[in-house]
Amino acid sequence: MPMDRPRLTFWQMYNMSFGFLGIQFGWGLQLANMSAVYERLGARPDQVPLLWLAAPLTGLLVQPIVGALSDRTWGRLGRRRPYFLTGAILASIALFLMPTSSALWMAAGLLWILDASINISMEPFRAFVADKLDVSQRTAGFVMQSFFIGVGASLANALPLLFSWMGVRGSTASGVPLSVKYSFQVGAVVFLLAVLWTIVTTSEFPPEDPAAWDRARRGRRGLGPLLSEIVAAIREMPATMRQLAVVQLFTWLGLFCMWLFFVPATARHVFGATDPQSALYTQGIEWGGFSFAFYSITCFLVALALPRLAALTSRKTVHAAALTCGAVGLLAVYFIQDKHLLLLSMVGVGVAWASILSMPYAILSTALPPSRMGVYMGVFNFFIVIPEIVAAIGFGPLIRLVFGESNPSAPLYVVMLGGACLLTAAACVGLVRDVGAITPTTT
Repeated sequence: MPMDRPRLTFWQMYNMSFGFLGIQFGWGLQLANMSAVYERLGARPDQVPLLWLAAPLTGLLVQPIVGALSDRTWGRLGRRRPYFLTGAILASIALFLMPTSSALWMAAGLLWILDASINISMEPFRAFVADKLDVSQRTAGFVMQSFFIGVGASLANALPLLFSWMGVRGSTASGVPLSVKYSFQVGAVVFLLAVLWTIVTTSEFPPEDPAAWDRARRGRRGLGPLLSEIVAAIREMPATMRQLAVVQLFTWLGLFCMWLFFVPATARHVFGATDPQSALYTQGIEWGGFSFAFYSITCFLVALALPRLAALTSRKTVHAAALTCGAVGLLAVYFIQDKHLLLLSMVGVGVAWASILSMPYAILSTALPPSRMGVYMGVFNFFIVIPEIVAAIGFGPLIRLVFGESNPSAPLYVVMLGGACLLTAAACVGLVRDVGAITPTTT
């Protein structure tokens, strides 16, 4: 597949990225609400991380397989689009059923299905940008995805509070607020429709030599060749990807510290609520989710400025500075007692989020062979999933050992740890060699 592609217009990039609005709508609902849902179903704070474990373990297996399969797929829907559609259908079903969970095991099982399904849709989208865009437009393409991720997450995070403001009260029989239930079910519809928009409005480039491509695919059929290809890709991983892996590991460990514990920390540290069944605690988790909307709003406001900033400086400079903003935002939570100031802390996180969703992928895509774009984008997901597994396995024992059993301040301290991880990631950006760097402009 040639590296040179025709330049796409703004609206063509808009359509090809629109599906990410739905993907992030679903992921945003999951990240902002699942810890609180687990607590509503009877989980203790130290049990919450373990309940997230099945999903990342599945992602660790699914992502490189989906990436490798999409590299060798071609049909009526193209190469990547069949995976967008399959993931969207499964994720929408899981989103619709999630808030009806009557027990912890049911919620954890649906989270497993939801997370795996989101990943089936998400990672081929990353390869999709590299497939469709010339190298000179890839930073803008990944930034467009960041824009839609910010829009989708903003709507998802604000929706439970908006339902509450509209007068939605009460809970399901299991204690899940109706505002959360309706938000998940709206998210199911939005997820599917947004992905369908991209599938319908955007085509894919066929193989340059279909006959030769088909012969190569036939020679790689079966599970054995598939796994061998993944192992070979990992063994031959480009140096830039290995360097970015370190940045990603610290980045996503910091993010999972925030996602798992920021909402409970808001309820406990700012609202002073300790009983997960109390009305005050409900207000706290709703405000915590609403605060998340501000990092997502910041993300889509900042995202479209990133290509220009990267051209004026470098992609590495932009990413390191953005991660530092996120670290400051999380560390500041310790000093905040006014719920409105939490919104300012999320502005810093939003700047980081806009860059996290674009700059590493823009840097990576220029260092990868086109024939392995899908599998490498899947393998790159390891460095998101591994921190999630570390968080799921390690945070519970860490909370009990360091902060004490049932310490109401434990969620706050884990959020602080997240800030320290983002600072470490910012420092590691300096070790990355950006092989596709563009010389900074002086105009």
